[in-house]
Amino acid sequence: MIDALTLLTERNSAPRLADPAPDAAAREAIFAAALRAPDHAWLRPWRFLTVEGEARRALGSVLERSLLRREPEADAAAREKARCAPLRAPLVVVVLARLQAHPKVPPLEQRLSAGCAAHAILLAAEAQGYAGIWRTGAGAFDREVVRELGGEEHEEIVAFLYLGTREGQGKSLPALAVEDFVAPWTGPRQGKETP
Repeated sequence: MIDALTLLTERNSAPRLADPAPDAAAREAIFAAALRAPDHAWLRPWRFLTVEGEARRALGSVLERSLLRREPEADAAAREKARCAPLRAPLVVVVLARLQAHPKVPPLEQRLSAGCAAHAILLAAEAQGYAGIWRTGAGAFDREVVRELGGEEHEEIVAFLYLGTREGQGKSLPALAVEDFVAPWTGPRQGKETP
């Protein structure tokens, strides 16, 4: 098992995935990690759908229909790309944000919590020797796709997570300088007073 800091600083997306997908024990750990996402007021504002086997073809049909709603004149290549998208990995996890009215937890915070859960899934998969990639695409924002997946009016798709075993070498990512993204805050800006 990889140590936590190495995992956090070296994980990267794997666009080419093959069998095997995470097994039952690995999935238990993966989803247990997701359930520890930051969650103000314990709303549990997420749920997860697993799509594998022939169900991936059915999801592909859902995505193709979504494409045709947006682009009725889509050519055969675009239609095939949409239809075959879920076949790029042996397991697709659909992460749904379950938005709830709450006086202290706005919808944005609930969406961010679901995003944290999605990231935890990727990290937990990687920690166990699997790999994944987070994809959305226009279909993720199509209310009809949500409905066809059994989602409710208060639910939104946050991610399609493709999981499996990495094919080939992982890509090397450029090192980022921490100081380019972190600065001390020294107090409010001086200037015009606001009423």
